[in-house]
Amino acid sequence: MTDWLSPEEWDAVRLSLRVSFWATLVSLPFGLFIAHALARWRFPGRQLLNGLVHLPLILPPVVTGYLLLLTFGRRGTVGQYLDQWFGIVFAFRWTGAVLAAAVMAFPLMVRAMRLAIEAVDPKLEQAGSTLGASRPWVWLTVTLPLILPGVIAGAILAFAKAMGEFGATITFVSNIPGQTRTLPSAIYSFLQVPGGESGAARLALVAIIIAMAALLLSEWVSRAVARRIAGS
Repeated sequence: MTDWLSPEEWDAVRLSLRVSFWATLVSLPFGLFIAHALARWRFPGRQLLNGLVHLPLILPPVVTGYLLLLTFGRRGTVGQYLDQWFGIVFAFRWTGAVLAAAVMAFPLMVRAMRLAIEAVDPKLEQAGSTLGASRPWVWLTVTLPLILPGVIAGAILAFAKAMGEFGATITFVSNIPGQTRTLPSAIYSFLQVPGGESGAARLALVAIIIAMAALLLSEWVSRAVARRIAGS
């Protein structure tokens, strides 16, 4: 693939993989916690939290990117303090692309995990509690193995979504070659210049291959884990 793609195109693919990996890894524990809270807990503001989690699916991605810029930009409500106190900058950095991709992929991750948690019979967890196990131990030994296919599926779907994220990313971190130019941004850039159609076509094919591979892997891993759990 390195011979088929130009160095610029390969940089975009490599950066997209890096951004998607970290976006998925960082958001995974938060997604699992929010999914469990929405599936099992009843608390004031639960519907509001559910709406906020799924808001990126409804809003135009450019609006989400603009809100990220207002919040985490160098002069944003949160970003200015992160910069002053910790030296952390998101805007126009690859770390900002990670943040934007994580926000856009978060609803898909949470939904997959929530459905898996809701499918678990609470009586199984109650049985573990009656045997004297603590709640955290019951969750680790009973709930987590049962929801593992959903967790894996949610993580892989989030990775695929992060790979294809464009609107929020280009609004929040721009389209800087070698720094924030991810695969979708590179495709957009190629389409803006004469003769760039071939480069855009190559990257589009790469995007399709990665997306299909992620979906097939998600299905295969989920079924394999489910069979293993059923047989244990």
